[in-house]
Amino acid sequence: MHTVKIPKIINFGKDALSQAEYPRNALVITTAPPPISQKWLGKMGIKDYMLYDKVEPEPSIETVQAVISEFKPKNPSCVIGLGGGSSLDVAKYSAAEMKLEKILIPTTFGTGAEMTTYCVLKFDGKKKLLREDRFLADKAVVDAYFMEGTPEQIVKNSVCDACAQATEGYDSKLGNEFTRTMCKQAFEVLYDAIMNDKPENYPYGSMLSGIGFGNCSTTLGHALSYVFSNEGVAHGYSLSSCTTVAHKFNKSIFYEQFKEVIEKLKFDRMTLKAPLDQAADVVMTDKGHLDPNPRPVTKQDVIQCLQDIIDGKL
Repeated sequence: MHTVKIPKIINFGKDALSQAEYPRNALVITTAPPPISQKWLGKMGIKDYMLYDKVEPEPSIETVQAVISEFKPKNPSCVIGLGGGSSLDVAKYSAAEMKLEKILIPTTFGTGAEMTTYCVLKFDGKKKLLREDRFLADKAVVDAYFMEGTPEQIVKNSVCDACAQATEGYDSKLGNEFTRTMCKQAFEVLYDAIMNDKPENYPYGSMLSGIGFGNCSTTLGHALSYVFSNEGVAHGYSLSSCTTVAHKFNKSIFYEQFKEVIEKLKFDRMTLKAPLDQAADVVMTDKGHLDPNPRPVTKQDVIQCLQDIIDGKL
């Protein structure tokens, strides 16, 4: 038997942000500074809310603890995550701990976090991937409104993330007919949008990707990426090379098209400060990504993949 888990309600498409309903006395969690968050909140039309806007990139469990300490005594009605993956992950964990409903509104379109039971936070300075049903949104709101004004590099990193998740999810051993259908459709939408300069379709492709990989897993590409992320490389940027090399290793049906995508998006080569042997040890501990990989992975395989990434042999 297979089970599919998605938010209870998904509002998406033009004007979804302003037409969705939001409870009073909600706690809104975001990374955005006031000039931007006020514009977003005005577009939402939300009234009577509390705001936490101190979420940092690559957030830690300490940020969640700060949110709970400040706002739990104020009895918010629900938690609204408004922003990129960092904001959504903090909102997920905070709401779960406070036993509140979650409304997730992505402003970048790559993580698919609004659709999944995944949550990524740093514990003792290291990123950790968590997967629990309590992190699933009660409502997701997906609107291309946020595309306008988003810095180009963030858009590129985000859509690369969505492409990586869709294609790795398709290849995952945890997948099934439904997840493969969603992942394949997601990548087709994203590939067409990237290659034919239709960024307004990124949000829909990302949403489909989140539904797909969120019900199976990502694989080797993501495992490789975390050692670069731990050195400060943006997640989507790290996946440009890591997922390409992983697809080559796995002989994925998406290898050639994925390589076309990263060439179109003009990603630069990456460097790695950590010694390859030590970095490979870190990757090998990531069983959540390596166990579902379509091919068995040895430490020597990881070292070779990392070497190829550094050398630009994609």
